[in-house]
Amino acid sequence: MIKEVIIVEGKDDIARVKAALDADVIATSGFGFGKKFLATARKIEERRGVIILTDPDYMGNQIRKRLDGALKNPKHAFLEQSLATTAKGNIGVENAPPEAIRAAILAAKPMEEEPEEVFTMEEMMALGLAGRPGAEELRNAIAADLGIGHGNAKQFLQRLNRFGISPEELKKSWEVHRGR
Repeated sequence: MIKEVIIVEGKDDIARVKAALDADVIATSGFGFGKKFLATARKIEERRGVIILTDPDYMGNQIRKRLDGALKNPKHAFLEQSLATTAKGNIGVENAPPEAIRAAILAAKPMEEEPEEVFTMEEMMALGLAGRPGAEELRNAIAADLGIGHGNAKQFLQRLNRFGISPEELKKSWEVHRGR
């Protein structure tokens, strides 16, 4: 059983996460959650901790940001967009295979509030992670390895620093994926 309570967006996500692992799961019911839900989430966080697992799309990212801003130190779990997308283009946790959900939850990390700037945009550019053809694909592959979620170059850089990724971790993943 996972100690923390997992926060997802909807009922279908709850069912999918519970099918993947033994955990307590609650749903925001989309973006429209209010003060009552946040008060409940704060109480749960104090007692057991929380892991945020939202859909890997724009709205999921907006929900994640709201929750992260309202909670003290939640852990974040990310699914690769390709693993949560149906053939018809529907993106959501409810579409992900159980093994991807388990891996995302087990790799969940808290974000640092005052991160040390280990990485810079200049380094991202030098590594081909920004400002070059193929940068997005390389970032996405590395983000999947590191469990920090997909995003543009600026988001990727922020997540590297906020999740405390070490230069060694980035280098190892970069070396695996740079030739693709």
